[in-house]
Amino acid sequence: MNKNQPIERYLVLYLPWILALLFQSDPVLSYLIAWLGSLLILYLSMSGWVKPIPKDRPVAEQFMRPIFLIQIIFAGYMAVSSIFYFLNVLGYDDFHKSGNTFFSIDLQKLELTALCQRYYVLGHAAFVTGILAFMKYPTKQKYYIEKEKLANILFVTAFIALPVSVMFLRVPGLAQFYFQFSALSFIAGTLALAFAIPLKKIWNTIFCVLLYVSNFYQALISGFKEPIIISVLVLGIFLYPNYKKLVLLTFVPILLMLFIFLPTYNAVFRQNNWGGGVDADDSYQLALDATIKNQQTGDESNWGFLVYRLSEVDMFTDFVQSTPKRVDFYGLQLVKQSFIAVIPRAFWPSKPSTEELVMERVYDAGVIRRGSNVSAKPAFIVDAYLSGGTIGIFIALFLYGAIAQLICVKAEHLFGGYILGTALIFSGLFQIFWRGLSFEFIINSVFWSYISMLVIQRILLAVNVLKKV
Repeated sequence: MNKNQPIERYLVLYLPWILALLFQSDPVLSYLIAWLGSLLILYLSMSGWVKPIPKDRPVAEQFMRPIFLIQIIFAGYMAVSSIFYFLNVLGYDDFHKSGNTFFSIDLQKLELTALCQRYYVLGHAAFVTGILAFMKYPTKQKYYIEKEKLANILFVTAFIALPVSVMFLRVPGLAQFYFQFSALSFIAGTLALAFAIPLKKIWNTIFCVLLYVSNFYQALISGFKEPIIISVLVLGIFLYPNYKKLVLLTFVPILLMLFIFLPTYNAVFRQNNWGGGVDADDSYQLALDATIKNQQTGDESNWGFLVYRLSEVDMFTDFVQSTPKRVDFYGLQLVKQSFIAVIPRAFWPSKPSTEELVMERVYDAGVIRRGSNVSAKPAFIVDAYLSGGTIGIFIALFLYGAIAQLICVKAEHLFGGYILGTALIFSGLFQIFWRGLSFEFIINSVFWSYISMLVIQRILLAVNVLKKV
């Protein structure tokens, strides 16, 4: 690693934000500079131009590290997905310019969209700076695991973590641990499958396929898009080092198809299961049938998903309009509320509802009406803005990237390297980093996931799976 990496290369990450500010009088140009700036940041950081990519493993075998996976998902969702909303503001519908002669561009909405995009590119630059500043590999190896046992350990972890997650689900006040260990079981099973196939472990492969199919079906009947996409994405990433061409030829088209057809599937599923009282299995079948018919009739309803659901910029513009004009900046209030959320309800039964704490600022900003049966929790960058405007975004997003990277390095140190440390433990327990939620949810989840990581490491040392060097 080059420890004397010039600081000027880090400063280049902020050039798109500065240029977008200089051209803010032209909102279209300002938006495009900021949006293209995020693509530039992705390229400069992942190519190793700003700081060299670690050389301890081939690039294809370190995709789960923050500079790759978290940046692509978190920063991509935050900063890149807004392009469809921007086109919609300009009058495009399903990529076609509106033919309505009475249509006129809402200049205020256009300026707000450009403003939010400038915040996005600033947050993206700060986030990447935090990652790169603490990206130090290889980690000092204090523990190790015998390579020939690795595949079996992953296999066993997948099947142990699943009942443990169910146990937490049934204990009042500890449901948050269910999501941690459920995700850990999924990651372990998927990683075990990726190991078993090239090693030709027949029984391991069969059981892992069954577990993966079960997890994928649970994702389908969850009512959310993210678990479905992540199920496919993670398997592709784990298989890529051994089957590069096959993964590119199959998983990339599959992911594109999911983005096209999932909006219809999810809308129908939620309508029947969440609103119509139909059980999950029947709702799944109805949604699948509707999606197939949608494919045949060429329905164009997916544009609404791309504009309003793929990105949260529409909600961001509402918060920017209200703060600090009508609602003052929150300062450290949201951070203080986050420490309240950290205490498990099992130890504090009367603890204020985290959901209600978060929704208060949504109501105050006028994003939705108080009493509405709708959840509209602000994204991490929105909370950063609400806490301190531009400087709040810089500080919060820098810390976001730095903490994610430091935990990833710690995981590799504790678990003997990349496979158990990053691919399994970090990716399994800290998936909330992939898509930043409100401060209260992020801080609570990261704190207890870190505790879980330390406990798991002690258990693996006690049963002699991990050994000291």
